Amino acid sequence: MSYDFSESQRRAITAPGGAALVLAGPGSGKTAVITARIRYLVETRRVPPEHILVITFTRAAAQEMRLRFRSMMEGKRLPVQFGTFHAVFFSILKHAYHYRSDQIISREMKYAFLREILSVYRLQEEEGQELTARLLEEISAVKNEGLAIEHYYAKCCGSGQFQDIYRAYDKKLRANGLIDFDDMLTLTRELLTQRADHLRAWQEKFRYILVDEAQDMNALQYETLRMLAAPEDELFFVGDDDQSIYRFRGARPELMRRFLSDYADAKQLCLEENYRCASRIVQTSLALIVHNQNRFEKHITPARPQAGIVSIREYPAAFQENRAIIEKIRELAAAGVPYRDMAVLGRTNRQPGYLMEQLMAQGIPFFARETAPLVYDHWAAKDLLCYLRLGAGGRRRSDFLQIMNRPLRYLSRDVLDEPQVDLDRWEAVYGEQPWIARRIAQMAEDLEAMRHMGPFAAMNYVRKGIGYEEFVIDYARTHGQKEQELIEVLDEVQQSASGFSTLEQWQAHIEAYRKRVREELKKRGEAGEGVQILTLHGAKGLEFDTVFLPQLLEGQLPGKRAVLEADIEEERRLFYVGMTRARERLFLSWSKTRYNKEAAPSRFLAELQNPAAAACEL
Repeated sequence: MSYDFSESQRRAITAPGGAALVLAGPGSGKTAVITARIRYLVETRRVPPEHILVITFTRAAAQEMRLRFRSMMEGKRLPVQFGTFHAVFFSILKHAYHYRSDQIISREMKYAFLREILSVYRLQEEEGQELTARLLEEISAVKNEGLAIEHYYAKCCGSGQFQDIYRAYDKKLRANGLIDFDDMLTLTRELLTQRADHLRAWQEKFRYILVDEAQDMNALQYETLRMLAAPEDELFFVGDDDQSIYRFRGARPELMRRFLSDYADAKQLCLEENYRCASRIVQTSLALIVHNQNRFEKHITPARPQAGIVSIREYPAAFQENRAIIEKIRELAAAGVPYRDMAVLGRTNRQPGYLMEQLMAQGIPFFARETAPLVYDHWAAKDLLCYLRLGAGGRRRSDFLQIMNRPLRYLSRDVLDEPQVDLDRWEAVYGEQPWIARRIAQMAEDLEAMRHMGPFAAMNYVRKGIGYEEFVIDYARTHGQKEQELIEVLDEVQQSASGFSTLEQWQAHIEAYRKRVREELKKRGEAGEGVQILTLHGAKGLEFDTVFLPQLLEGQLPGKRAVLEADIEEERRLFYVGMTRARERLFLSWSKTRYNKEAAPSRFLAELQNPAAAACEL
C-alpha cells in the first residue's frame, strides 16, 4: 500500500476476509482507511465493485466518502454504493413495496400531526415546539428499540398519555400512506425476516459491507446488517466506543463488543495515531477517558510534534469567564487565527446564549451551526415578561390569560371578554364567590407592588413573592421535564435584565438582540464565518484550531440526571469528544458562581491530572 499510511492503518486496509472490527480514535484517518480498504477489495481482492456497500450515518459523510474514493481511483466511476442506513433500507423497501420518496413524512408534517394530536391535551399551547421535539425523540426510541408501547415508561408526559399520542401518531401516518425514518428500519427488518427470497437477493447484492461510526448503531440496525452479511460475513466495522454519545437516540457502543462474540474469528485492529490533536491535547483527553471502565483499551499516540496548549481556569463568576473568552478570541484573531477556526462548545444549545449576546455587543462575528432557541422565546420567559408588563401598568387581556393561573388561582377566562382588563370589574364579578375575589385582589396588590421595581427586582418578586418558581418546579415534576433546566431559563432571563433600570430599556434590548441575531445568522449562514457556536453533540466529526469548553460545572457535565455509571460514562465520552475537536489550543474553564448561585467544578476536571497537560493562563 501507499507509504502515506502508518503501519496500523495498513493492517486495517489489508485485513484478510471475514469480519473485522477497527477501533478508530479521534483524528486517526478512518475515512482514508475505509476508502483505501474499498480500493484494496477492488484491485487486490478482485471484488466486483457493485457488490460493495458502504454505510455512514449522515448524507454528508456518504458524499465525502464517495468523493474521496473517486479521487483515490483517479476519477474512475465505480458502482460501489455509499449511503446512510435510512437510504439503503429505503431502497430495499422501494423494491419490495414500491414506496416513493414523497411517502416519507417531512419534519414539518410530523410537527403538524403532533400539534393536532396535542391540542386534545392542551399541552402545545404551553410549551411550543419543545414538547413536540421530546415526544418525537421518545417515539423514535420506542420504534428503534422494538419496545412494546404498553411497557414503555415515558419521560416527557404521563405514560398513558404518551401511549395515546404514540398510537394516534402512528394511525395518522398509516391513514395518509406515510412512513417516517424509524419505520424504514422496522419495516426492512420485518421484510427480511419474513421473506427469504428478498433476503437472499440482497445478500447476493451486498456481499461486502463496510460501516463507518459503528459505535452509533442501534440494535435494530446491527441485527439487520448481520442478516444481510450472512453467510460470508464480510463485515468491516470502523468505530470508536469512546466517541459514542448518542445513547438517547438508541446508539449502543456495547454492540462493538458483541460483534466480537457474534463473530468468533473476527479480527480486532486499532488505528493507533492521532493526526489531529497536538500532544498535550491527546494526553489530557486520554487521561480523562481511561476512567471509563466499559471500553476497549487503546494505545493512542500523538502523530504531530507540536505540544499545543491545554488551559484549565477557574473564575469567580460566569461574566468574568465570558470576558476572558472574548479577550482570548480577540488576541488569537489579532495573531492571525481566523474566527471560523475557533469554536465555543456547550452542553446544550441554550447554554452559550449570554456569551452570544456579549460577542454581538463586542462586534465579534459568530455563527451558530445549530438553531439556538432564544431564551426569551421560552414559555417561562414569556410568562415573566407578561408579569412585568402587567406590573408596569399594562392591562392586555392576552397577558392576563397567560399568567392568571401561574401559579394556580382557579380563575376562569370566561369573564375576560374585553381587550383590556379592568381588575376592579373582574373582582366585582365574583362578589358572591369571595374566595375567588380575594385571589384577584391579591393579584392586583402584587402587580401594584411591582410598579416601581426595576426588571431584575420585579422578576425576583414574581419568582419568590408571587410563587412562580414553585409553580415551575411543580410543572416540571408533573410534565416529565427537567426541573433544573426550567430554573436555569428563569435564571438566565433574570440575569439578562440585571443591567437595565426600566422594563422599556430591557424590552428594547431584547428586540434589538432578536433582530441582530436574525441578521447575523442570515448573513453568515451560508459562509459559516465567525466563531463557531456549537453543542458538544453538534461538534462531533468537526475540528478546529482552538476550542473553548466553558461552564464545566457539576450538574452541567455530567448533567444532574446522570446517576447510573452508564450515564456518567456517556457524559465522560461527551467531554472527551469536545476536547478532541481541538488541534492546537484547548481552553477549559468554570466559574465559582452561576446566576448568583454557588457552583462546583465538574468532577471530570479532577481526572485530567496529567503532568504533560501543563495548564497555561487564558
